[in-house]
Amino acid sequence: MAGTKDMARPVAAVIGVTALLSVLLLAFTLPSVHSGPHDVRIGIVADRAAAQQIAGGLDAQEPGAVRPAFPASAQDARDDIAHRRIDGALVVGPDRVVTLVTSAGSPSLTTVIEGIGSSIARTRGLPASSVDVQSFGHRDPRGMGLSAGALPMALGGWIGALVIMMVARRPRAIAGAAVAFSVVGGLALTAVLRFVVGTFDGSFWPVALTAMFSLCATAFAVLGLRMAGGLFGTAIAAVALIVLGNPLSGLTSSPRLLPEPWGTIGQLLPPGATGSALRSVAFFDGHGSSTAFAVLAVWLVGGVGLFLRAVTRGKTTDDALERELDDAVGYDEGLSPVASPRAAEPTAPRRTPHRHAIPA
Repeated sequence: MAGTKDMARPVAAVIGVTALLSVLLLAFTLPSVHSGPHDVRIGIVADRAAAQQIAGGLDAQEPGAVRPAFPASAQDARDDIAHRRIDGALVVGPDRVVTLVTSAGSPSLTTVIEGIGSSIARTRGLPASSVDVQSFGHRDPRGMGLSAGALPMALGGWIGALVIMMVARRPRAIAGAAVAFSVVGGLALTAVLRFVVGTFDGSFWPVALTAMFSLCATAFAVLGLRMAGGLFGTAIAAVALIVLGNPLSGLTSSPRLLPEPWGTIGQLLPPGATGSALRSVAFFDGHGSSTAFAVLAVWLVGGVGLFLRAVTRGKTTDDALERELDDAVGYDEGLSPVASPRAAEPTAPRRTPHRHAIPA
């Protein structure tokens, strides 16, 4: 009987870890395997009959892949791209098809839209050309710094929150350290993208403030979930940031190239919202960033709320608050091999008065 009990926990651990690895594999591979354009917002600049014909042909070729818009002119199409109302445009003239794209919006979508423009040009027997309305910085023309850098910003909040809870004990210290980390970390990461990698050429402070806000939202979300839910809360944070948040963020391609509803779900998680907010602020003067900032604000407010609830729940003294934090971080004076600082403090010996003999 004892041997059976001893084997039960290792077997359960093996099964659990195998299931987790399987979920991770599916989360990272399925979106890529089943990726494809959907609701790509393409403006069609042409006379009414030709524009309707092109839109109908695109829908017949791949239903749901394109959501057509009909700007009045090429300049209107450029303005719509700059304000992130459309992802690209096809300007169909009598002697040429010009495709307007924005590689800063998404290099992958740029390739898709250029392919559509070339196909229409071949069908009509016209030459094709492409114009990049908004590109990345001249030292990082493919935007690798943004696609690779937004994830460290999202995961930086996770790492920062866990480290802060290991080294800080009191609630005020934890909250202050999280805010300070967000400010310093946001400045450092933005400086790397701007001056070292060269992903964008201007708008340092708006991007830096966006990075600070993203780090703060992620850090407090992790703090709140960890303190309110313990290991279960940590698991929720891991799912939101790593298991689902990373592969569904669309950072390396575009949310519009991920299968639905995964592309939409990814934008509701911190990594996806962080990437969209940084892209919009760095290259489009903040246009199209409202949803991303709203998502980050929800994670921030929710995390702060959980943090305050865990700290103040039935606690009235600083000593009680410290014990609450010890429980949340995982310290257990009786069971854990890592004793809390409170347990490590030596107890002062009790003083007893000396009795001196009184001479007779």
